[in-house]
Amino acid sequence: MKAFDVVVAKNAREALALLAAYGARAKLLAGGTDLLVDLKSAAHVPEVVVDISRAADLDGLELTEQGLRIGALATHSAVMKSPLVRQYFPALVDASHTVGAVQTRNLGTLAGNLVTCVPSMDGGPTLLALEAIVTVASSAGQRQMPLSEFFVGPRKTILKPDEMLADIVIPKKNLGKPTAFLKFGLRKGQALALVNVAASAWIDSRRQVFVEPRIALGAVAPTVIRALKAEAWLDGKPATTAAMSEAGRLAAGEAKPISDFRASAGYRRDLIQVLTARALAQAAAQSTAGSKETTK
Repeated sequence: MKAFDVVVAKNAREALALLAAYGARAKLLAGGTDLLVDLKSAAHVPEVVVDISRAADLDGLELTEQGLRIGALATHSAVMKSPLVRQYFPALVDASHTVGAVQTRNLGTLAGNLVTCVPSMDGGPTLLALEAIVTVASSAGQRQMPLSEFFVGPRKTILKPDEMLADIVIPKKNLGKPTAFLKFGLRKGQALALVNVAASAWIDSRRQVFVEPRIALGAVAPTVIRALKAEAWLDGKPATTAAMSEAGRLAAGEAKPISDFRASAGYRRDLIQVLTARALAQAAAQSTAGSKETTK
C-alpha cells in the first residue's frame, strides 16, 4: 500500500473544503469498513484520506419537517437501536441487522453502504421502497434527489469528487408505512445477498386493496432497482395471495440477474418472485397498525 496523509475534519464544512481542494485525490473515511479494504487492493491510493468520523453535524437520527433524517455518520447499530427507526421503520432495523458482523455494524454507516454502491447492498432496498431522499453537499451548496437517482452503476454514484452524501431522509408521508425486508444468502450470517427484496404498501382499510405499493430489489441488476411495472399493476388490487404472487412474477421480469458461481440467473428470478410475494404479505399483515383510508 502506498503512503497517504490523513486529515481529521471537525465538521462538514471542513470536510467539504478539503474535498474542494483535493478533488479526486481525496477519499472520505467514516466507518472505514469498505474503504480500508479498498486501500489494500486498489491501484489508485488517494493522496489524502479525510476522516469525518468526528464531525458531529453529520451524525444523528431525528424527525424533521421533511421526515426522518439519518445523518451520514449514523452506523447500522445506531439505526438498529434508534427508538424512532424501531417505531416507524422496523424493516430498516431488519436490513441493518443483516450487514456483516456486530463489529462491522458498530463502525459501518448506512450512508457508506449507499456510497459503496454494490448491487447486493442491504441498506438500499428498504430505503428505496420508502422513497428516501438523499442530500448531496459540496462547498458550493446542497442538492436533494430521490435515492433512485443516486445510483449510476456497480460501485458508482452520481457523487462528484468534491461532493459527499450528507444525510438520508425518509419522507414524512411514509412515517409508519408498513414495510418488510427479506434477504436470501448462501448462509444466514455475514453473507452477500443472492437476492434481497423490500416492499412497502398501505392497505385501504375499507376496500382492502393495496395503495401506493413500492417494491425494491437488490443483487439482481447493476444497481438496486424499483420494480415499477409490478408496483403499477398492484396499486388498487385486492390484498390477496394471488395478487401478491402475480406482483412477484412481474418483479422478476423487471430484474436483470446474472449467473455466477453462487447462483444462476433463473434461480435468482425464482427467488425474486417468492421473496416479493412474502415481503408484500408481511407488509400487508402490518396494516392493522398502519392502514390508510383512501378513495384512490
